[in-house]
Amino acid sequence: MSNQNILLPKIESLIPSFDFESIAKDRKNTLQPLVDFIRSKLEQQSEIRLNFICTHNSRRSHLSQVWAQTAAHYYGIQNVYCYSGGTEATALFPKVAEALADSGFTIQKLSEGNNPVYAIKFSENEAPIIGFSKTYEDEFNPESQFAAIMTCSQADGGCPFIAGAEKRIAVTYDDPKVFDNAPEQTEKYHERSLQIATEMFYVFSLIKK
Repeated sequence: MSNQNILLPKIESLIPSFDFESIAKDRKNTLQPLVDFIRSKLEQQSEIRLNFICTHNSRRSHLSQVWAQTAAHYYGIQNVYCYSGGTEATALFPKVAEALADSGFTIQKLSEGNNPVYAIKFSENEAPIIGFSKTYEDEFNPESQFAAIMTCSQADGGCPFIAGAEKRIAVTYDDPKVFDNAPEQTEKYHERSLQIATEMFYVFSLIKK
């Protein structure tokens, strides 16, 4: 591993726990179109733009964006740009930032208000991921030449067409929101974060091979 691909220490220490064998065969089949899209872009020597889309851009889409960008860096896959958006804008849910911080990301809150902006760092020398809630077609996100990765079934069913997307890929996750205010809330957010991390690292490990 070259120095440029090293992650923050706690994230590095988590990676050996990502068990790719634990991903079921049908789930690997679900992830395959994402692998194929990334590979095709690499073969074309094109930039790889991934926009992770959920209804509120508050939980699963942010976790997917952050872990995908981190995995791309770890495996040395160049020109990968990960985004996230929703069918409506709300706010990045604080438990998501907390789960990422618990996994070793450095989280800096850049603004307050109803929709705070966060800087999320996965490596000492790389630019942070900017996290805040926005719609998928927000000016912050790409207008064209991207894959729309649908991370929740509600957005997948409610948005049959994503303008500008070259490819639409459904990789849906159960919503940790159902555990909000429950005793196991922290555990369940961490669990969902690690599931997404494992799957995104699996995807980029195949690109590396």
